Amino acid sequence: MTTEETGAAGASGSEKPKARKKATAGQKRAHVAPKRPKAVPGAKAAKKAPKPAKKADEAREGSKTARILDLLKRPGGVTLAEIMKVADWQAHSIRGFISGTLVKKMGLSVVSTKADGQRTYAVKA
Repeated sequence: MTTEETGAAGASGSEKPKARKKATAGQKRAHVAPKRPKAVPGAKAAKKAPKPAKKADEAREGSKTARILDLLKRPGGVTLAEIMKVADWQAHSIRGFISGTLVKKMGLSVVSTKADGQRTYAVKA
């Protein structure tokens, strides 16, 4: 019988099996952040304590906020152009400061009027 018939291919005594190389590096992975663990049902994030509202008197002396407040407390109020000169800010920054800091954070009532094409702001006493 031949080796083909018995199914013992390569089982002769003169041939040595080839040595296989082992992997030296770890498995390659995608360069992405690891996945976040799934949220537990019913769990809620801790709520942050609200910041106490600043009063109109709490603006630091000499700060831009204090200077703008002094202008807003004048009897006729102040124009947007005057605030731009004092604060050295652009118009959109002043409008954001008035709505965000003065009205929402400090709780002041700011009145806006438009006369002769100029916007005027004043603080209600």
